[in-house]
Amino acid sequence: MEKKNVEKTVREGLKKIEDGVVEGYRKIEEGVVEGYKKIESGAVEGFSKVNDKMIEKLFSREGESVEETRKRLSGESAGEEKKD
Repeated sequence: MEKKNVEKTVREGLKKIEDGVVEGYRKIEEGVVEGYKKIESGAVEGFSKVNDKMIEKLFSREGESVEETRKRLSGESAGEEKKD
């Protein structure tokens, strides 16, 4: 009878350890994913800002917005707009 109680206690202890380790790994996983998403978002935002500035400085006509320039350039590449 004593041996069964010891086995049960050991199993319960191991289960608690297992649960704690799994929970720890889940928290680490969430932290890594959250960190990656922040880095990814920052990189995309940075690229978009640089891209907008390049379009503005290199391709925009006077008084033309970045969006208007994008539309004009995409139209030119598709052969939709006549050349000046």
